[in-house]
Amino acid sequence: MLLKHEPRPDQVKSEKLYQQMGLSDEEFTLVENILGRTPNYTETGLFSVMWSEHCSYKNSKPVLKKFPITGEKVLQGPGEGAGIVDIGDEQAVVFKIESHNHPSAIEPYQGAATGVGGIIRDIFSMGARPIAILNSLRFGELDSARVRYLFKEVVAGIAGYGNCIGIPTVGGEIQFESSYDGNPLVNAMCVGLIDHKDIKKGLAQGVGNTVMYVGAKTGRDGIHGATFASEELTEQSDENRPAVQVGDPFMEKLLLEACLELIHSDALVGIQDMGAAGLTSSSAEMASKAGMGIEMNLDLVPQRETGMTAYEMMLSESQERMLIVIKKGREQEINELFSKYDLEAVAIGTVTDDKKLRLIHNGEVVADVPVDALAEDAPVYHKPSKVPAYFEEFQAMEQEIPQVSDLKETLVKLLSQPTIASKEWVYQQYDYMVRTNTVVSPGSDAAVVRIRGTRKALAMTTDCNSRYVYLDPEVGGKIAVAEAARNIVCSGAEPLAITDNLNFGNPEKPEVFWQIEKAADGISEACRVLGTPVIGGNVSLYNETSGTAIYPTPVIGMVGLVTDIDHITTQSFKNNGDLIYLVGETKDEFGGSELQKLVHGKVFGKAPELNINVEKANQDQVLAAIRAGLVQSAHDLSEGGLAVAIAESLFDNDQLGAEVNVTGNLVSSLFSESQSRFLLSVKKEHQTEFERLVTAQLIGEVNETENLRVLSETDTVLEASVNQLKDAWKGAIPCLLKSRD
Repeated sequence: MLLKHEPRPDQVKSEKLYQQMGLSDEEFTLVENILGRTPNYTETGLFSVMWSEHCSYKNSKPVLKKFPITGEKVLQGPGEGAGIVDIGDEQAVVFKIESHNHPSAIEPYQGAATGVGGIIRDIFSMGARPIAILNSLRFGELDSARVRYLFKEVVAGIAGYGNCIGIPTVGGEIQFESSYDGNPLVNAMCVGLIDHKDIKKGLAQGVGNTVMYVGAKTGRDGIHGATFASEELTEQSDENRPAVQVGDPFMEKLLLEACLELIHSDALVGIQDMGAAGLTSSSAEMASKAGMGIEMNLDLVPQRETGMTAYEMMLSESQERMLIVIKKGREQEINELFSKYDLEAVAIGTVTDDKKLRLIHNGEVVADVPVDALAEDAPVYHKPSKVPAYFEEFQAMEQEIPQVSDLKETLVKLLSQPTIASKEWVYQQYDYMVRTNTVVSPGSDAAVVRIRGTRKALAMTTDCNSRYVYLDPEVGGKIAVAEAARNIVCSGAEPLAITDNLNFGNPEKPEVFWQIEKAADGISEACRVLGTPVIGGNVSLYNETSGTAIYPTPVIGMVGLVTDIDHITTQSFKNNGDLIYLVGETKDEFGGSELQKLVHGKVFGKAPELNINVEKANQDQVLAAIRAGLVQSAHDLSEGGLAVAIAESLFDNDQLGAEVNVTGNLVSSLFSESQSRFLLSVKKEHQTEFERLVTAQLIGEVNETENLRVLSETDTVLEASVNQLKDAWKGAIPCLLKSRD
């Protein structure tokens, strides 16, 4: 597709070259109607990337309208580089999550690295200083050499970029399922801090103002990356390797510092990252949002390769670049500012009042198109939706309790499952202490980063159990939000808002579109009840390999506010003699559970139920008890149920053990994955006060035996040394990575 002699407009039409760019016949006709003529090759390219799902959300917009996006603390909702939420004292938190799935499947190191780089730019383009990075990763099973390669390279790419730029990677989640064998998910989230007065937007305002290009030179990497992200992966996808960009974290560090200095200049009018669709999306969107136009002379664009065409320059997704609009006459001071950081800042265009994107190259107009047609007015499709047969089959099933002959052996095996096992092999590669504000490191329910100069901190997490979403998208979507909020509450924070990354298969398949719709319904309801509006996010569709879709995976990134650092709580038991409490009701619920997969090798049946009002009540009680200073440790119950949660609460302190008493069916009591449950430990002297505040069941006590002992009435039903459990949990992933290489 990289042609030096670009085809004539009549060839683009007659040879249907637009189809190779991702436009349908109907869409090409629509472009002709908008322009009143046949578009040339460059113009066709502009429409193809801007009308891709990745940029226009043409298949998902009707679904995204369901989300609650406002709230008293929301300063910026969806539509800008990132969302912004007020945290008091004229400060705000800025955050967003984005996917880099397809590039990571093809070129895992650079795909993951540039995913991190792109999301960081979204944060500082708003005027915020990035303070933390998180991720949410999905891979196939680790018994595959290809999956092990992808896993190692993706982690190395995330570490390589984040560590070099000096922003701590503080948390995340990883799950392993065969549905991701050919199509891993790499979702990167960045969190930043900003003063209200410094908030900037991507607007090209003021006729005659100067459009400047800042940052790295433009190359031929990443051309048609947005289109590539909007189609299924096939055996031919390796041919799209040029669509994967190459990142330079050192350049990005310079760009970050220069832009954070720039936001204090009254010369700055607007700023936007050149992300997906590069120069095309940043210029068209900035002009469209402001009701203006932009004219650019592409001869002035800094280029690192010779002979680049207008098409290549506009569609390149080279990294570490920003587009800024500056008050006319102030260009020299901006040049001087960026030159301090050894960066180029070049005037390449002006703001116009004709609502057109006009491009000049070699002295000729090579594109002249309405900006609204590229951005706001892209076509929107209401896709057909159909209930999948598997869902109806699962809903008709009775709840089945898996057969377990040896409770201890089962617990050891569960702790060895890669989705539950320690992710230390991963996060020890990340510098999570850089900038020294990280209070709670990777490995607990949520990461916590302090806000310097205050007694406040931010808790952050990413969550989604895609098995539940597969079994029942609406309930699974609800659970993803609820679990994120539980993790935030367990750290002593109040949930503020979410950013979501909707990873699904091909929306043109009615069964997949039904999954998207239902998951959005569940997310919306949970967000309304929990008071966590959606302030931005990303849609990643067409996650299929040779026709097989991934599990539907709507990842929830959530941030919460710790109002006083004394409230910060972690999951580890703290003291001999502390009482252990279980909050929430345990039922016989095993659909999509780790135990079900362990016993049957597959997931089926109904997802766990979730009453979102019960969830809210339980969270409020736990947070009130934490803020009252009554809780020593807090851990949400998720994969593996109660037994896994108790074991995990023991792993940080080698001297401690626990004795707990369970009732009813032992398998359900220990391994059910019922929702809205917390495991808390409380000092004995706080027992009365705690029980007044929280509806909870006293199930045991922390001791110094270095053993976990589970009793049913007076019988010991499970006894294991904490070291044995910890070895299984800690050694699982390194063992899998070594044993078969």
